[in-house]
Amino acid sequence: MSTKDPCISVCKFNEDICIGCGRSKREIKSWKKMEKGEKRSVLAESAKRLIKLKAAGRRKKK
Repeated sequence: MSTKDPCISVCKFNEDICIGCGRSKREIKSWKKMEKGEKRSVLAESAKRLIKLKAAGRRKKK
């Protein structure tokens, strides 16, 4: 699993969770300082959150 930053530049929040990437504000703020294992855990949790929010995290267009 890639540990690339999952930000898709939506940055709108439902409570404390970004509806674009599924991360919490704390996770977004500390992303660059996290170890790869931590990032993988956050990515797994964020995917579950997006499903729970019924958000279909869009991808950036290249």
